[in-house]
Amino acid sequence: MAFAVTMDVLRHIARRAIDAVLPPQCISCSALVDTPGALCADCFNGFTFITAPMCRVCGVPLQAAGAAELICGACLKERPEFNCARAVFVYDTASKGVVLKFKHGDRTDAAAHLARWMLRAGEEVLSDCDVIVPVPLHRWRLLWRSYNQAALLANALGRLAQKPVIADGLRRMRATPSQGRLDRVARRRNVGRAFAAQQAAAFAGKKVLLIDDVLTTGATADACARALLAAGARRIDVLVLARVPGPAG
Repeated sequence: MAFAVTMDVLRHIARRAIDAVLPPQCISCSALVDTPGALCADCFNGFTFITAPMCRVCGVPLQAAGAAELICGACLKERPEFNCARAVFVYDTASKGVVLKFKHGDRTDAAAHLARWMLRAGEEVLSDCDVIVPVPLHRWRLLWRSYNQAALLANALGRLAQKPVIADGLRRMRATPSQGRLDRVARRRNVGRAFAAQQAAAFAGKKVLLIDDVLTTGATADACARALLAAGARRIDVLVLARVPGPAG
């Protein structure tokens, strides 16, 4: 106990010394903040954090209030392969800077802070999962980018939630064009049969939590869920950092 207390004190002193030399900055705009990984007041007020009411399947924010079992029109029309999806905040003009810095700006240090946000937003899906798996990048895109942002989030989240992570549980079988300018139908066609489970035995009968940075139409999550279910997984839930405010399908 004395050793643990001493280590806590030493970590606190070290943190204060680092903050004195390199004061913590807002994870979005770089303004000075009190704690590492925090948002300044202006940025915090600009973010739209997702809370109820939302679609209980795809997690898209909804306008109706007072109903916990709402399902959006898209999910009523065609249920996705995954059980449910949750996200921390809406992906919009205010929040996309955080995502893009992390995804394309080599801000890998942000993973630990962003995972804490995901830990709170995804409590319901995290508490019940058996294993965490990130959405994979194709090997050529991974070589070009040097890291998979979904894997960084999954590993950080696994440590926080004390859940096992299979970082290479899924493989992207073919390089797919960027989804950025594709509509819902084209996105589904683009990622169809693009994923396969690499460790089928590890998923048999398991409740899997799939991790990604952004959920748009749900096409990628759906394709990954299909591959995991084919490997014998019992259920697939999805947890992402940001959610484009439109229905998933």
